Amino acid sequence: QVQLVESGGGLVQPGGSLRLSCAASGGILAINVMMWFRQAPGQQRELVAIIDNGGSTHYANFVKGRFTISRDSAKNTSYLQMNNLKPEDTAVYYCKANLRTIGMTRDYWGQGTQVTVSS
Repeated sequence: QVQLVESGGGLVQPGGSLRLSCAASGGILAINVMMWFRQAPGQQRELVAIIDNGGSTHYANFVKGRFTISRDSAKNTSYLQMNNLKPEDTAVYYCKANLRTIGMTRDYWGQGTQVTVSS
């Protein structure tokens, strides 16, 4: 059974940094794309960053220059390094992966990790 588990969220002051991790496990043959989304209270879930299996990345404009997505393919893990955090970055951050198991390729979501930016 595939699981995506996020970690690394917490409370940080404006201007601070956090690094989120997303570890995928459970019968995985290959991971095509790993993504980070976020959802603030009362808002729609929005895409933050993408990294594909070739290492190509894409970022939402609101995080360019502040956030960096990376992955460790050997560990089936994605990371989101978040620097210069702002109060408007406060949200639940979700990991999503498109991956292949025996018999199918589909998207999976993690349970989310809370990031709060406040003084």
